[in-house]
Amino acid sequence: MPRLLRALVAVVALTTFCSCACGAAPAPAPAVRSVSAAAAAVDTSAAGSALAAIPAPPPHRDYLAEAHASFSAENRAYAGARVVLRLLGPLYGILIGLLIMFTGLSVRFRDIAMGLGHRRYVRVLVYFALYSTTVFLLGLPLAWYEEFALEHQFGLSTETLGNWCLDSFKGQVLSIVVVGVLPLLSLAWGAIEKSPRRWWLWLALGTLPVMLAGTLLEPVLLDPVFNKFTPLQDTVLRGEILALGQRAGIPARHVFQVDMSKRTRKLNAYVNGFGASQRIVLWDTTLQRMQHDEILFVMGHEMGHYILHHVWKFLGLVAVGAFFVFWLCARITEAWLALFGRHWGVHEVRDLAAMPVLALSLTMATLVVMPAVNWSSREAEHEADIFGLEITRDNDAAARAFLKLAQDNRADPSPPGWIRVLLYDHPALADRISFALAYHPWTSGQPNKFFKPAAGSGAGR
Repeated sequence: MPRLLRALVAVVALTTFCSCACGAAPAPAPAVRSVSAAAAAVDTSAAGSALAAIPAPPPHRDYLAEAHASFSAENRAYAGARVVLRLLGPLYGILIGLLIMFTGLSVRFRDIAMGLGHRRYVRVLVYFALYSTTVFLLGLPLAWYEEFALEHQFGLSTETLGNWCLDSFKGQVLSIVVVGVLPLLSLAWGAIEKSPRRWWLWLALGTLPVMLAGTLLEPVLLDPVFNKFTPLQDTVLRGEILALGQRAGIPARHVFQVDMSKRTRKLNAYVNGFGASQRIVLWDTTLQRMQHDEILFVMGHEMGHYILHHVWKFLGLVAVGAFFVFWLCARITEAWLALFGRHWGVHEVRDLAAMPVLALSLTMATLVVMPAVNWSSREAEHEADIFGLEITRDNDAAARAFLKLAQDNRADPSPPGWIRVLLYDHPALADRISFALAYHPWTSGQPNKFFKPAAGSGAGR
């Protein structure tokens, strides 16, 4: 999903973790669709016994050394540029907001909106369309470099400039539709106008239902705008995944592949949605370059998110954290208006022209809590790694999967600690490789931590 749309959704909720990617890079992961359970007949007891019999052999290769050796000077330059851009992006967004305020553009947009409609819905929609389009255009150079030029420079992108421009345009239109045309922003602004002192409380209360709706609808309404999702076509792999899902005690029929090869050479997989819309998505690049046993570990990891209720836990965590974020946003907004309100011609938060101030204040408040959000995400990803290892008992395949993520994504296997704290929502790949090779309690008769085989599943310890 394009950067602007993600930022706009963050106005009502922190959705960083709602799509739980199995990939290693701390980059945003733009959705897996359903596969008919009747598509493959599976002997679950035989499959369970075969998986249970897999030992944890000592690696015949030094995967950790290979990961570090693959982190060449070229890869180091790429990873360093990505870190700089991740740090620069929020600051650049704040500067754009200040530019719109200090140049008087925001006041002009407000006057145009007020002149075109007397209903709040029309005023908010017109203002937001003007404001968000300005942000989109001013942010386009940095977005082009980060998403297109840098990826082509290091041989990671397969996307044409025309397709990138089309995706960016679709993202901008979609942001106006989701936030403006739908009465989402109008309802939020109504709370600000009616309660200029406690608006942050009402927006925090509205975070959970908005997040629930967004998480439910994203896989079926938003993701298909940018990519084509099809049921997993490898029938052998599909049967193996269905068997793994039955061992885990979950419906594994919602498994899709997505045509990410038209954009990138990177590898990834993720789970998003819930209920009827929940799905596991495999990038077609992952299907092309990972072996079946590596993909099965990836699937075990994603099933771990389902079994361990990570999406629900994080939704609850963010719903509670939203009270602090919006409260802090309100305090920062008050400080901005006290300092520069006279110069801007904006004196109250309920003035439509104050929308950029609210946006940059929300960015600043979100930056404060992001280390805690990232820590929570890393813990959940580590738990999913444990589940994936326990259900497949294939340490070697897990280590190879992480190695391929490091090599094909040009990822830093051992980034500095401060980078992990600020930017990483997944554990570092060197740590994941080391853990994948070391964790095998079943070899010494110890119980699993998370995966509890159902009676008669054929999955011994």
